[in-house]
Amino acid sequence: MQSFRTELEFLPEDKKVIVEKDLIDLEKKIFLFRNGQIDEEKFRSLRLARGVYGQRQHGVQMVRIKIPFGKLSTKQLRKISDISDEYSNGNLHLTTRQDIQIHHVSLDRTPELWAKLEQDDITLREACGNTVRNVTASAESGIDPNEVFDVSNYAYAVFNYFLRQPFCQELGRKVKIAFSNSKEDTAYTFIHDIGFIPKLNSDGGKGFKVLIGGGLGAQPFLAQTAYEFLPADEILTFVEGVLRVFDRHGERTSRHKARLKYLIQKIGVSAFLELIAEEQKAVIPVAVVNYLSKSVTANHPKYFETEAQVIDQKLYVEWLSTNTFDQKQDGLYGVYIKVLLGNIHSEKARILADIADIFADANDIRITINQNFLLKNIHQSALPHLFNALYAVDLATTGYASVADITACPGTDTCNLAISNSTNISVVMEQVIREEYPDLVYNKDIQIKISGCMNACGQHSLAQIGFHGSSFKIGTSVVPAVQLLLGGGKLNDGNGRISDKIIKVASKRTPDILRYIFDDLEANCRENETFNDYYDRVGKDYFYQLLKPLADNTTLSEDDYIDWGSDHTFSTAIGVGECAGVVIDLVATLFMESEEKLQLAAETLSKGRFGDSAYYSYAAFINTAKTILLVKDIKTNTHHGVISEFAEHFSSEESWVDEPFRDLVLQINKQIPDAVFAAEYLNKAKDFYQGAQNYRIQLNQKAAV
Repeated sequence: MQSFRTELEFLPEDKKVIVEKDLIDLEKKIFLFRNGQIDEEKFRSLRLARGVYGQRQHGVQMVRIKIPFGKLSTKQLRKISDISDEYSNGNLHLTTRQDIQIHHVSLDRTPELWAKLEQDDITLREACGNTVRNVTASAESGIDPNEVFDVSNYAYAVFNYFLRQPFCQELGRKVKIAFSNSKEDTAYTFIHDIGFIPKLNSDGGKGFKVLIGGGLGAQPFLAQTAYEFLPADEILTFVEGVLRVFDRHGERTSRHKARLKYLIQKIGVSAFLELIAEEQKAVIPVAVVNYLSKSVTANHPKYFETEAQVIDQKLYVEWLSTNTFDQKQDGLYGVYIKVLLGNIHSEKARILADIADIFADANDIRITINQNFLLKNIHQSALPHLFNALYAVDLATTGYASVADITACPGTDTCNLAISNSTNISVVMEQVIREEYPDLVYNKDIQIKISGCMNACGQHSLAQIGFHGSSFKIGTSVVPAVQLLLGGGKLNDGNGRISDKIIKVASKRTPDILRYIFDDLEANCRENETFNDYYDRVGKDYFYQLLKPLADNTTLSEDDYIDWGSDHTFSTAIGVGECAGVVIDLVATLFMESEEKLQLAAETLSKGRFGDSAYYSYAAFINTAKTILLVKDIKTNTHHGVISEFAEHFSSEESWVDEPFRDLVLQINKQIPDAVFAAEYLNKAKDFYQGAQNYRIQLNQKAAV
């Protein structure tokens, strides 16, 4: 394991201290894990919160690089390219959460890799695991003629404030947050745990419509409205309240029922907002302005006096139509770079950075939610020159956000959970569209999205035409398949549609699914009728009957038993998912965690971080009480349940505390977290922990008699 400390010498001193603690912790835990001193499941939760994710291939890791709202500078893009060359295979994968993933990384080298990224203000922290994931936003924010206002800084403020916050390090499940810049909802707020859509009140004051409780996965939920208008300066306080309530009341045992959407479904939006109100004493109001990104002057767009002779005039006209748009800044254009499957090699990424330096804003490249790039602030005179430069390196593919721009997760290429291939099949589908239905590169009414499994990393549930990987058995053989879904999509202002399952078909017949659908649309769709309008008019069963011949398994060929991109007979090989780590509830482990929390409470108290100290003390109370409940074989699945069960099963005579346990622990949301309270609360947590240790010793002594 190589040391990362040399790389940290380049960091500013204040940041160096924070990052060094992260990296020392990761390096230490890797060492303990390698030497058998940490259980694999316990180690998993720690590395996930550091962006290090297991993959299908044994012995290597996927590293997810957190890019807040997808904003990159050309310098950062070059750094990530260099990192991919040095530690990975040179590929950069753009995700639907505006992250970048690299694969096949040695676990032992991740601290060193992370340290080098931090030199250019890039982090892995909380890119995976039971944390606040990357905050996404409309890529066009800041240049969109139709936006209410630029939401970029608000997305950054949420990312910046909640990074490393103690109360969101060990949530029951991940939390996803999105900002759209208009009612068009291009960030899909309606399928997020928390979504923000910008609004102006009657006085012109900035605020947001707030949505909560959305999510995809095997059971998609549409988000519900929490507020029609929440002042912009209150969003951090609101999100903190959501996270604290979710931390206390969220499910922690059954991970398939542990997302925020299930808690809100169970108790309702009104009751959930009441719980947030109960947390307000523990939540010190935070001004958004204190967490905004440092302003960076946009590059002046380059004006070209001479007009370039474009290499391919027909393609150039198509490219202008599908991949460019007028910015709200006069005379400037945004240009989309279509990236097949979201995969771009480091060499080509560096060339793109060079091109952006010349023609665009080098400080603001955006990763889009559909796995592409957006270049900003390009002068009209530069467009033909830019096209030629992109064309020369095969980056001028047309049809951005059209039928021919398919969103796909990595699938069986690297993911443990994938059932069947989602990448090679996407390449074939795009070929079918471009060769057989070329006019569809202009059609932005239909989105095609595919995931390797039902968990929806490819967002198939919100596509007009969606697929997810599946399989079915014929005798003793297994056939790779796709589940077709139709009718999903965004509406306006936080409303959306979840697609319907139609039919399961052998994967090799997927191109014919598209042919059947597109031919039917050509023959029967009315003028100006959208795909979803047509789907609603003819109905789900119409498409089932249309496609039923493709599901006839009596006509399967040998090729149908082989998945896309493979040369051998298909078999399922599903591993353990790591979208969030599994917590090991062993008594010794929980006591150790309580000790760590008490140490952190003391450390943050000494640094004047009273709210953080109080939370660590609270976590020590919960871990300690949970430990004693387990000793008595009493299991519970939420923090709230731990408090209730301990209060019920331990009377004041039997317990070692002088006041009711519920009242003691929940002082955290009834007291202002100042120095006096934080110190008293920590002392009580220490006393409770010591009492629990003594109680356990007494039980062991009785058992030995």
